[in-house]
Amino acid sequence: MINENYNKLLQMKLDKMAELYLSLSNQKTFNELPFDEKMAILIDAQMEENKTRSIELLRRKASIRIPSANLNDISFLPERQIDKILTMKLHECGFINEKLNVIITGATGAGKTYYVSALANSVIDKGIRVKYIRLPDLIYELNAFRETPKSFRRKMRLYGRIPLLIIDDFLISPLNESQSSDVFELLELRSGSFSTILASQFETSHWHERLGSGAIADAIMDRIIHDSYIVNIKGDKSMREITSRIRNE
Repeated sequence: MINENYNKLLQMKLDKMAELYLSLSNQKTFNELPFDEKMAILIDAQMEENKTRSIELLRRKASIRIPSANLNDISFLPERQIDKILTMKLHECGFINEKLNVIITGATGAGKTYYVSALANSVIDKGIRVKYIRLPDLIYELNAFRETPKSFRRKMRLYGRIPLLIIDDFLISPLNESQSSDVFELLELRSGSFSTILASQFETSHWHERLGSGAIADAIMDRIIHDSYIVNIKGDKSMREITSRIRNE
């Protein structure tokens, strides 16, 4: 009977429940428990396994640049001037429910990508869907669908509905009018409904010019600045240099 029940649980894809049932069925202490308590143990184990698998799937689909990034490994060296209180608040993920954005700025190598990757992992751990993409890749992807308006709109809606969209290397190159228009349309779709994280090596005071300095740039800045938490990472020395495993003697 035990093997028969075990096989049936496997057929129902209740692998964790089946594994635990098989290992506990011959234990006296387990068999002496009331039926409801036995079921509770098996059900809780399966639910925890399902949750773990769901989060692992979310993490794979998110395409995070640094999948192992963790809040506990963020360096708060004085010269970096990272607001630790704000960082801890962001990792509680309340900004997602508030439908607010996060802007991370800092020089090349400052650790922006690690910061946003760690923040992404905190959000995913709460079962929230995340997508990471570099702005140059996003623009390339949208351009690939530009000749087919229906597919272009579908792709834009797809990015527009992700609970947390992380756009790294934001404005690493100045945008032309068409590209700025695409960024505006995407941010307009998300504004007030979903959260966006923008990571850039340029502080926001330089964004208007890199967006083309026109009406579209005005509209983009209006959509972003007023509804965003801002984290500026300082420091002259690259975090890649600090954490490098290769040391020059």
